[in-house]
Amino acid sequence: MLAEATCLMKYDDANNLKSKLQSGMVRNHAGAQELAKGYTAGIRRVEIASIISCGILVLFVFCCLCWHFRLNQLGGVLVNAVLAIIVADFLSGLVHWAADTWGSVNGRFGRTFIRPFREHHIDPTAMTYHDLIETNGHNCLLTVIPLMIVSHQLITLSDDKIAATCSSYWFVFILCIFVTLTNQFHKWSHTHNDLPFWVEKLQDWHIILPKKHHHIHHVSPHETYFCITTGWLNYPLERIHFWSTLEWLIEKTTGLHPRDDDLRWANKTD
Repeated sequence: MLAEATCLMKYDDANNLKSKLQSGMVRNHAGAQELAKGYTAGIRRVEIASIISCGILVLFVFCCLCWHFRLNQLGGVLVNAVLAIIVADFLSGLVHWAADTWGSVNGRFGRTFIRPFREHHIDPTAMTYHDLIETNGHNCLLTVIPLMIVSHQLITLSDDKIAATCSSYWFVFILCIFVTLTNQFHKWSHTHNDLPFWVEKLQDWHIILPKKHHHIHHVSPHETYFCITTGWLNYPLERIHFWSTLEWLIEKTTGLHPRDDDLRWANKTD
């Protein structure tokens, strides 16, 4: 009951943040405006290439897997599909936690990968204005290499070897699909108008990240509910204090303070 009450309190705080966004208070934030300018033409070119490459590889792998699919593999494929979604959710939380909590926007890596996380905390609605490329380009880049490896094996291995490990290929394929779509699910969790009916139903059924569930994360200092693919793992990880324990270990080992850079941008005034 206490945990549920805490979640509801955090959701109320998130609704207060939404009111500020609608009134323009966050949109005019100096830090948000400066961070938004960090999205360069070079980054966009990489994202376009990533989306094209990922799209071609997904289509090729899917066709190959369908060609080799046999009905007696269905049980294994379904089990591996569920495991892949769980792993994708955990990986989304791990990456989200790492980029939210550590590092800075300085340097090429910071400008490319950490900057969007800093901007998102100051202005959570900014991503709802991003197009397909800016929303999904980074995630597509992450899945290109594993999809290339699977494609190579599906081309070079014999039919017998592919049949023997077909479930594992489905695992990698579905994992890549959900990793690729994570930012799209995340964007939809911040979109309050004009969502397709089927997207809202998937959110209601908690097959993808629901709005109310994710808004718990958007209560400063953004220290909980990091998983953003489906959000299935957020509550169990919170119950075992997974992220806070990791932060304590890193802080004790390195002397670094979690979310130090994130808070600096949130408090920026000029």
